[in-house]
Amino acid sequence: MADRYLLAADVGGTRATLVLGTAGPSPRITLQHVYASQEFRSLGDIVADFVSRPEVAVHHSAIAAACFAVAGPVAANASTLTNLGWRTDGAALARDFRLPSVSLVNDFSAAAMGLAALGPQDLVTLQAGEAVAGGTRLVVGAGTGLGVGLLTWHDDGYRAHPSEGGHSDFAPADEPQDKLLGYLRRTFGRVSYERVVSGPGLMRIFSFLQDTGAGMPSKPLLDAANQRSDMAELIAEFALARLDPLAVRALDLFISVYGAFAGNMALAALARGGVYISGGIAPKIVSRLKDGAFMRAFTSKGRYSDLLTTLPVHVVMNAQTGLLGALLGAARQAGSGPAPAR
Repeated sequence: MADRYLLAADVGGTRATLVLGTAGPSPRITLQHVYASQEFRSLGDIVADFVSRPEVAVHHSAIAAACFAVAGPVAANASTLTNLGWRTDGAALARDFRLPSVSLVNDFSAAAMGLAALGPQDLVTLQAGEAVAGGTRLVVGAGTGLGVGLLTWHDDGYRAHPSEGGHSDFAPADEPQDKLLGYLRRTFGRVSYERVVSGPGLMRIFSFLQDTGAGMPSKPLLDAANQRSDMAELIAEFALARLDPLAVRALDLFISVYGAFAGNMALAALARGGVYISGGIAPKIVSRLKDGAFMRAFTSKGRYSDLLTTLPVHVVMNAQTGLLGALLGAARQAGSGPAPAR
């Protein structure tokens, strides 16, 4: 029997990663390419570039299914990506690129699905907790945006569900956060958690602290900013190395809000199966997530604090979790994938 292949993608506001993988019970990535999302006008333009590459084109006729994880809500196999504004339709992509089928899934549904492909080496535990067999699992992750996904147990394993919890109202937990909310309201009116807990959110926190008299950026940070395009990453790096006091304060505030939000979502889901902190930011700041401030904010829930101390909490260090989830989704769509995760 000739080899069959799968097409999968993880498409976010900053980058889109497309892969070609082998079909089968344990699909494996064979080819991969990363694109800067904002350099393209649509997901279709990125797919066109990928499938036209000679190393992909030679296998085009053998692609059995495609699954694309997209950063936005999905309905009727279509989505408008939240931070890009692209309108994407799975059926249209299948037709345009002569693919048997294309399914779109929310990116954090894919991240939840991808947990099945991870091993112990892919996780850093913040709180061991007491995992309940078959308990709901929660995935929360900050990057360009703030994503949430769920896994609930059914008779034959876990099923993934999307959520847009990252767009729920930001609820300050103390006076500095009250002031941050007031500051952001002047720009946004309504302020969601994503406006705070994301790469752009870290930059907003930094600006808030500067504008309200908490300090000024150091000269080394300003010099580095002239050479770098990703200011959020730069703030995090200077904070982790303790090279800039304002960056340290910004990251401290960011982590407190991040932990509180993850705790809110854990309460909403009653995530007795575990909480997984994913996304692009967490692995880069894991040393700070381990120092206790994140978990103090996570568990500081009044009468439910004791309950939250029982939930396992892990940082997902594998940056390809969503991509692996999309690949598993394509495999199931092609009829060759594994059973739902247990």
